[in-house]
Amino acid sequence: MSRNADFTPPPDARTYRLRTARGEFAVVDSPVAGGVEARGTVLMLPGFTGSKEDFTLLHEPLGARGYRTVAVDGRGQYESDGPAHDEAAYAQSELARDVLAQAAALGTSVHLLGHSLGGQIARAAVLLDHAPFVSLTLMSSGPARISVSQQQRVKLLRDALDTMTMAEVWAVIQAMGPPEEIGAPAPAHGPEDPERLRDRWLGTKPAQLLATGRQLCTEPDRVAELAAAPLPCHVLSGAYDDTWPVPLLDEMAVRLGARRTVIDGAEHSPNTDRPLPTARALADFWDGLPRRS
Repeated sequence: MSRNADFTPPPDARTYRLRTARGEFAVVDSPVAGGVEARGTVLMLPGFTGSKEDFTLLHEPLGARGYRTVAVDGRGQYESDGPAHDEAAYAQSELARDVLAQAAALGTSVHLLGHSLGGQIARAAVLLDHAPFVSLTLMSSGPARISVSQQQRVKLLRDALDTMTMAEVWAVIQAMGPPEEIGAPAPAHGPEDPERLRDRWLGTKPAQLLATGRQLCTEPDRVAELAAAPLPCHVLSGAYDDTWPVPLLDEMAVRLGARRTVIDGAEHSPNTDRPLPTARALADFWDGLPRRS
């Protein structure tokens, strides 16, 4: 069984609650490998229904390239607390301010990486204040709302959450099979322990899912705003993606003047589908940027 199968972080990583001006957030903080020159710090934001464990297989290869990696559960996600029923607490602007607080608490400029929903939250944080960040990587995260097919799946989830408990909804998700955005990463590629997956689901607050699910279905196109920010960008995805079709991600990268990477053999979660080439592409991008203290 792989280390990712039971959510176990690398041996030298620390799991703790990062204290910030906006509360505490559960993180996995993995250092630079011994004997390797430190090249920077990375703050990693998971996607819808995800958690910090989605980045487990990236920590060691990025540490070997000189990058400290800090993966975080956002407000109301898995092991980070948040209100169960107050959707206003999960407005995108609130989540973006949480990211700025997390970066400040780390005490250094960071490379910001967001997967899927996390990418749109990362974008919102950069648009509020780009100063804390050295770069922005949007991993499988598109320019605006998700595809029609995924909107339909998210609407089904939101309807279910209105009338069912989290445990009852989990049973339905397992019966119907998780789409790319609901329950990602799929057990075949990510954490495989069913009980840990269930624990993660039950630990996530219903209001967080309702609010962020609505955001995914209504997000406006803010690419022009992001392109105006003085920050290097990287658009990375798998070779297939139904949440935001790959040609749409190609076009977004052109509009941003961003570096573009497609990971062969990966789908919506290249971080779990093909972690080693994903880590290599990330580190190659960061290595080419001027360093900031």
